[in-house]
Amino acid sequence: MSTQIQSDHFTSALYSLLDETFDNVHGYFLDKGTSMFETLAYISAAEASVPVGGKCATLAAQVKHVAFYLDVAEKAVRTGQYERVDWGQIWRETGAVTSEEWKDIQAGLRASYDRIKALIADQQEWPSEREIGGAIAFIVHTAYHLGEIRQALCTLKP
Repeated sequence: MSTQIQSDHFTSALYSLLDETFDNVHGYFLDKGTSMFETLAYISAAEASVPVGGKCATLAAQVKHVAFYLDVAEKAVRTGQYERVDWGQIWRETGAVTSEEWKDIQAGLRASYDRIKALIADQQEWPSEREIGGAIAFIVHTAYHLGEIRQALCTLKP
């Protein structure tokens, strides 16, 4: 009996967890109706413009940061080049947003997420802990920021 995880089993589980994180709760770790896009659907541009906790970056910046993270990771995996990026730029530059800008930020996150799913589809095997850890980080990082967003909503919508 093999002690290795089959690549297709890992990939299937990864897709299910990503789907839960972004779109459709399956009951792994989120409550019904609390995935990223389900949460964002109820946030107005005015609410997205409010700094989290009154001092930190806006909800819009949280969302833009998640997309940026996914884009940087996807590019690094595809090119094999891990370039230095300014992780603080989004936090510094994303303030209040208009309704159109808020829609664009959400569309950008959707596009980034779609590229991550395509990246995973292109992955034939998971040869090391680095690749597996990186794939799991897509979920963990996004879930962290989803928690930040949902927590901030508690103060905006008591």
